[in-house]
Amino acid sequence: MKFCSACASPISVLIPPGDNRQRYVCEQCGMIHYSNPNNVCGTILTWQQKVLLCKRAIEPRYGLWTLPAGFMENGETITEAAARESLEEANARSEQLDLFGIFSLPHISQVYLMFIGELLNGEASPGEETLETRLFGLDEIPWEELAFPVISHSLQLFIEQGGHAPGKVHTATALRHPDHRVEWIQK
Repeated sequence: MKFCSACASPISVLIPPGDNRQRYVCEQCGMIHYSNPNNVCGTILTWQQKVLLCKRAIEPRYGLWTLPAGFMENGETITEAAARESLEEANARSEQLDLFGIFSLPHISQVYLMFIGELLNGEASPGEETLETRLFGLDEIPWEELAFPVISHSLQLFIEQGGHAPGKVHTATALRHPDHRVEWIQK
């Protein structure tokens, strides 16, 4: 951020009085521009012992498989966001979504809220951000072609849970090492 959205003056990065973190601050009008983590909501949708994956048609990680997920929008609940992303990315619906896991990724300032549900009528098809949708048996998941570590982690927990829902709500924090390896700390 270079300029204040309130008065268009240049922005400084400093710790405002009474705060303990550096923020984008307009010294002209006093506006503090907070930059907070993004919530990403997604789903693990199943049908007859298979899980729905989407092949990404957008960057980052174009052409790799993922679960339907995306950034939460203002004015929606976490469950609404997960349902919307499933519909947008895979034309997929579920009558009920249950919270499966909350995963903190502080190194990229994101929190993933993953839900689990049954794919309505087993029907899915690619949305605008998806090249292909496919149902994979739990022994068929293309582990080497998954787009993001949080997707791999979610699917591993799902399989450990026995491949069904609902169960325990999982919580974990991703620690990124200098060699880019991600370690999951379970809570």
